[in-house]
Amino acid sequence: MTKGKDEGLLQDFPHEYTDRVETPCYLLSEDVISRNCTILGTVQQRTGARILLALKAFALPALFPLIAKTLHGVCASGPIEAQMGREDFGREVHTYAPAFSPGQMARVIRYSDHILFNSLSQWHQHRQAIVDSGRRIETGLRVNPGHSEVEVDLYNPCLPGSRFGISPNDLEGVDLSGLDGLHFHAMCEQNADVLVRVLASFEKHYAHFLPKLKWVNFGGGHHITRSDYDIDLLCETITAFRKRHNNLQVYLEPGEAVVLNGGVFVTTVLDTITNGMDIAILDCSAETHMPDVLAMPYRPHIIGAGRPEELPHIYRLGGISCLAGDVIGDFSFPAPLRIGDRLVLTDMALYSFVKNTTFNGVELPSIYSFSREHEELTLIRKFGFSDYRSRLA
Repeated sequence: MTKGKDEGLLQDFPHEYTDRVETPCYLLSEDVISRNCTILGTVQQRTGARILLALKAFALPALFPLIAKTLHGVCASGPIEAQMGREDFGREVHTYAPAFSPGQMARVIRYSDHILFNSLSQWHQHRQAIVDSGRRIETGLRVNPGHSEVEVDLYNPCLPGSRFGISPNDLEGVDLSGLDGLHFHAMCEQNADVLVRVLASFEKHYAHFLPKLKWVNFGGGHHITRSDYDIDLLCETITAFRKRHNNLQVYLEPGEAVVLNGGVFVTTVLDTITNGMDIAILDCSAETHMPDVLAMPYRPHIIGAGRPEELPHIYRLGGISCLAGDVIGDFSFPAPLRIGDRLVLTDMALYSFVKNTTFNGVELPSIYSFSREHEELTLIRKFGFSDYRSRLA
């Protein structure tokens, strides 16, 4: 357990808010998200790059007005996110998917400003529909930059056999007239030094296409608002790239960086049992409420808790679904856990409610936000039976 880390988190998420919410819930700090946006705004000002919110990581219209003050728009993964970006965010909408059906493309055209294709065949199939729409839509291709340092295969888009991006060999001799840009995405929660190496590989393979294009999208995975992120190196890299390529417009589309450390998950101990070790049953579920805990997998930080053996009392934290492996992890605490105790899991704004499910009929957590500046706690959404029932035939 890092004392300094917990002290900082308690400043951002004080008990006056975590004690007032109904559990289980996601509790978002408008102050932290605003602070992140300020950092991202500085990058935009220093480089001329445009930063987009990746809706796949965070899609909450209630807080879009706060984010839209700074970011230029959103990147969407299909027609539903594109519609949300157009109707609720209200700035640029960039849409990419591995493939679009004609019906999906008709909806994507309706809501998007940029459309990115994963293959030449998809571009050829849909480009006339874009022209016929009469809308001013810019188009681009996703390419494989040929370099990635993502350590977990599940999140590495550049592995052999990946379905993402066109290889440089497939573009040789191809007439790209009518295209406006290229897009690559090869990072995950990484620092600017990784971007330097990915970008060098991208330029090696694709620089000769750039003189005829308007923009390059550097994708996501840039952990810009992390405390140890090298913002100066990022800005120097973007500025030098634009200088080399006739002031080409650059886009970045982080998701996590926009809301990093901007939300917590508050849960309550329902019961404690013993089966070879002490177990606490919580009113939440890793399987349904925090699926990345099992999918990545990762062990979330809990304010006031430590790793096993670090503090005197060790518990396995289990969820309320019927999945045997619905376990958040093993944690240690300074005192025994009691029924009614609240636990606060950190960094839960990202990839949480955008991925949660109602498997097993487990109710979805409520969503709250608060602003210390305005001394307000707001219940954004409470879910119930109708939300579960409406998803089923």
